[in-house]
Amino acid sequence: MEKETFLQKVNRRSWSKVRRRLSGTAYLLTFRSYWHYLLYKSKANQTNTTSYFAARPNIGAGIGHQMANWIAGLWFARQFGLKFASIPFSTDKWDNFLGFGNGEEQYYNLIKQGYKVKRLPKYSEKKQDEIDLIKRIISTYAGSKTILLAIQDQGYADLYGVMNDLQAKFRNTPARKDDHIEYDKSKFNIAVHVRRTVIIENKIIEEDEAAKAMRWLSNDYYEKVLIQVLENIKIDKPIAIWLFSTGKPEEFAEFKKYGEVHFCSHMDEYRSFVHLIFADLLITSKSSFSYKPALMNQGIKICPRNFWHGYPDKKDWILVENDGTFNVSKLNDCV
Repeated sequence: MEKETFLQKVNRRSWSKVRRRLSGTAYLLTFRSYWHYLLYKSKANQTNTTSYFAARPNIGAGIGHQMANWIAGLWFARQFGLKFASIPFSTDKWDNFLGFGNGEEQYYNLIKQGYKVKRLPKYSEKKQDEIDLIKRIISTYAGSKTILLAIQDQGYADLYGVMNDLQAKFRNTPARKDDHIEYDKSKFNIAVHVRRTVIIENKIIEEDEAAKAMRWLSNDYYEKVLIQVLENIKIDKPIAIWLFSTGKPEEFAEFKKYGEVHFCSHMDEYRSFVHLIFADLLITSKSSFSYKPALMNQGIKICPRNFWHGYPDKKDWILVENDGTFNVSKLNDCV
């Protein structure tokens, strides 16, 4: 790691610790972009057509989390009327696999062209006064070669706002020619994602009990959802069930009685991800790893209602209560 880059990271982490203890104006004053706004308020009503907006994927998190960061960048660039700058994911393999950066201006290329990075304060997407302040800060950079960078993990709950873009990018990237899909197209393929131990690039990520409880759904929940699907869906094809989890196949032995069941522990995260996307019907967990494929899946999505990301109000999205029940009459509207 170059000395300058290392020092920049240390500086960012130091400021992050300071900012966590502050609020209101004291918090805002730790950002140079806010000082710039105070100095150039006379420019606060100008339209900024020269700057870019970016959000950095958190490379210490899983790919679902990183995608949430990247999506927030694309969404807010559009909300603020700025051009979008794409920052790569933690590995080239994920960048190539997803294809999200294709056709977008690249953050690091813009820096080489002389663009300066200015970090924005955190804001709530639900608070109009905070959004308005960010817009005023952005407007003071009109006419400059600037990249406005969101603070790490800037919140954006309703990630489906750019769902169509994600679907197009994923399906049109050259990596799709290397996919090896095991589904039999003559069958109706149901994918079930069961979140258990988190594994990122073959490393187990330890979670405390509170984090586990917030995301946990029992086998009984998935079994109840699956039974309702099998009993109520009207489809003129044989059904195949594909179960994706970091848990071992023997932990889900009760699912074998529901017909043709495939346990997909032999697939790595890339193959699992693409299979979730191309399933005819996807049953998700309280996990970014299945929520993000759901955004790109063009079949039926059956998802837990109580999750921190939002769902579009569309007929192919069916929401499940905590007890595993859902409106089964919606199933055949989607087929």
